Amino acid sequence: MIQVNIHEAKTNLSKLIAEGQEVIIARYGEPVARLTPIRKKAQNRKPGSAKGKFEVSDKFFEPLPDDILNGFGA
Repeated sequence: MIQVNIHEAKTNLSKLIAEGQEVIIARYGEPVARLTPIRKKAQNRKPGSAKGKFEVSDKFFEPLPDDILNGFGA
């Protein structure tokens, strides 16, 4: 978390947002607002990391029954 004054926040808003951390905006040294990211940065995913942790049965790939397909208007 960092604290910046209003002028610095206006000047560097894009940079502050890109850093992805919480920013306290102050007026005359007194905190008046908090800028926080909506979501945290996603962790890097490793392809194949779930291999062997679950099994998909062959039934999964079978066509859906007609009554279910009709519910989708198909």
